[in-house]
Amino acid sequence: MKIGIIGAGQIGGTLTRRLTKLGHNVCVANSRGPASLAALAKETGAKAVEVREAARSGEVVVVTIPEVKIPELPKDLFAGVPKDTVIIDTGNYYPRHRDGRIADIEAGMTESRWVANQLGRPVVKAFNNIYAKHLLELGQAAGSHGRIALPVAGDDARAKEIVMRLVDELGFDAVDAGGLDESWRQQPGTPAYTADSDAEGVRRALAQASKERGPQFRATDKSPGTFAQPA
Repeated sequence: MKIGIIGAGQIGGTLTRRLTKLGHNVCVANSRGPASLAALAKETGAKAVEVREAARSGEVVVVTIPEVKIPELPKDLFAGVPKDTVIIDTGNYYPRHRDGRIADIEAGMTESRWVANQLGRPVVKAFNNIYAKHLLELGQAAGSHGRIALPVAGDDARAKEIVMRLVDELGFDAVDAGGLDESWRQQPGTPAYTADSDAEGVRRALAQASKERGPQFRATDKSPGTFAQPA
């Protein structure tokens, strides 16, 4: 499969490494340009490209950048991209740590609905609730005891099925987490977040989630700070 990845941080870099190893044709981009990705491209065999090319490079495009950077993407980034291209959002909102206040999310909009509105395209929420190191190292064969499961939320059944197949290829059970407006159930601060649960545990965690954000995931007048010193 041809896959474009926008963002080469912890999750983007990990997906580049894992997906190329699985034989997928990956193009990867970041805000600093292809030259900054030379080492990653050499290591993995992925092609380093500009952001606009990454958006047009695949049947699947993964957007994996900080929430605060989403509005900085070109407004016409997906203009001309086929409507059946699957767009994955891996992002999380960290207002006190990194992103500052995003009014719509503070008012109750789910993170990925906000991202979809910014991009002007539907998205599928996945890969947001697992540490990058665990995504890199803890995949197991299907049927393995204790195989970690990852929730996948989205409104388009076909797109969600494609993402769930990728999750399985990467060594994790995929759990259908409902529509995009239910994706708050896998956001930071919920029982499913970074818990490394199996499929039954993820389903239970999604059901137990509370929509109200805890104070550590709500902006303050001093936001943002850093991950070491949240504001």
